[in-house]
Amino acid sequence: MSAEFVHLRLHSEYSLVDGSIRIGELVKRARALDMPAVAITDQVNLFAMVKFYRAAVGAGIKPLIGVDLLIDETERDVPPSRISLLCQ
Repeated sequence: MSAEFVHLRLHSEYSLVDGSIRIGELVKRARALDMPAVAITDQVNLFAMVKFYRAAVGAGIKPLIGVDLLIDETERDVPPSRISLLCQ
């Protein structure tokens, strides 16, 4: 994998619905692949933010923090839509 590739949508162990990636292992693997940055976008929470930020910065990797949210549009009588927000 080249250094130009960056994961922008990963769910960590803190993503209560479907995450399984452990923060330490994620950062270790990103470093081994010479990735300059990596993002986590857990579902409906930011529980991993501090742990992820500290681990990534400590490994010399730019942490990108995001979240997957469900937007309830009951007024329009449509099912909830999903949106991903990413901050750098």
